[in-house]
Amino acid sequence: MSSWFTDLARQYIGGEWRTGTGSWDIIDFDPYDGEKLAAITIATSGEVDEAYRAAQGAQREWAATGPDERRAVFAKALEVIEGREAEITDAITAELGGTRPRAAFELRLAEEFLRESLRMVPDPEGRPLPSSADGAEDRLYRLPVGVVGVVSPFTLPFLLAIASVAPALALGNGVVLKPHQNAPVTGGSLVARIFEEAGLPGGLLNVVITDIAEIGDAFIEHPVPSVISFTGSDETGRHVATVCAAHSKRCVLETGGPGSLVVLDDADVDHAVEAAVLSRFLDHGQVRASAGRILVHRSLEAEFTAKFVTRVRSLKVGDPRDPGTDIGPLVNSSQAEEVSAVVEQALAEGATALVRGTTTGNLVGPSVLTGLPADSALLRRDVFGPVALLVPFDTEEEAVRLVNGTPHRARGAVHTGDVGRGVDFARRIDSGTVHVNDGTAHEEPLLRLGDQKLSGVGRVGGESTVDAFTTMKWVSIRHGRDDSSR
Repeated sequence: MSSWFTDLARQYIGGEWRTGTGSWDIIDFDPYDGEKLAAITIATSGEVDEAYRAAQGAQREWAATGPDERRAVFAKALEVIEGREAEITDAITAELGGTRPRAAFELRLAEEFLRESLRMVPDPEGRPLPSSADGAEDRLYRLPVGVVGVVSPFTLPFLLAIASVAPALALGNGVVLKPHQNAPVTGGSLVARIFEEAGLPGGLLNVVITDIAEIGDAFIEHPVPSVISFTGSDETGRHVATVCAAHSKRCVLETGGPGSLVVLDDADVDHAVEAAVLSRFLDHGQVRASAGRILVHRSLEAEFTAKFVTRVRSLKVGDPRDPGTDIGPLVNSSQAEEVSAVVEQALAEGATALVRGTTTGNLVGPSVLTGLPADSALLRRDVFGPVALLVPFDTEEEAVRLVNGTPHRARGAVHTGDVGRGVDFARRIDSGTVHVNDGTAHEEPLLRLGDQKLSGVGRVGGESTVDAFTTMKWVSIRHGRDDSSR
């Protein structure tokens, strides 16, 4: 594992590993013990240009390859990951403070996304369409967009890089990947190494490790990429969307927001408690699909709260390398300080801490808060850490209003003993994804869609991914001359 943080602490451009030419280094730290993992000299805007030009140069030949040849690369990439699960788990633990169960969750889903990408490789034949003219034929071809720029986050970075990179490549595109500065290896260069070992032609996938302080908007303004796939904060996502619109680019955004898990009055309380714990505390609350708010019908409030608090108190905080650890460190000190400040703000606004976690370095213990005023801004923002907000409600209509009463439309979940009632409730929620009797972090590559309003634009997963990373071409054919107009 340690050799990866030496070997992969570089840029990957045009099929070559090289040192960036920027004037400063990104330092990659272990968030648990502060150990320096790597120093990576950043890429400049000139190297971003080289990466995009390399992807553009390699893409046409890749798009012309047969489907069997492309599928072979993805099958091999899957073999590489499956054969190195222990090493990848160690890397996730070291770079992100991820616990062993969290790493297993990320790896399993990354493998599923690769399998789905295998099935996504298109056949080159055009789809025939009926023509209104005699002696004419219409065909519809689905073609790659060309080059896709991918910006991956520090949350589940390996998975979320794979989720865009793999289908974009499978559909015949070239890719340039820019990982988050806190996950340059697991969210960037490790992905490149896996595809390199799988036999992906050089230049198709490039990784630039850099910072906007160095390159500004060069990554999204560049004329080569037709699509930008971004996962990150809603503030940055809005900026990405604005720049893309100004340059007539398609953008696919996943920006999260305060998701909600709703417990109706006929729910299985024990099951709902377990789903709520997983939904809120997976990856220490740093997952964009997490449930920031847990809404509980007042008739179940006492029972649910008692069981939820007991379960949260049992979570072990500490060394992510310990198999028994449930919550490891947040990704950096800024995140830890921000989460601690959120708890202090909630208490100042009148909230009650049923559980109050302590902060030691980047380790932030879980907190459970209740009694926040209805107008508190905290109920409408994404708290990126292990803080659960419990909110009681009296009627379904009130629960719907609470869920829909934010500018975000993040993922949701509803628990009920009546599946039909759950589906009806889910359809009233303004979100692209709602799970009935499950957690908010449930993922399916075939159906991984997206969120709405400030929580995202565009869709990925299954056919939605195909639409995101391809374009349609209509080819009409005239058989013989048409003299009808004479």
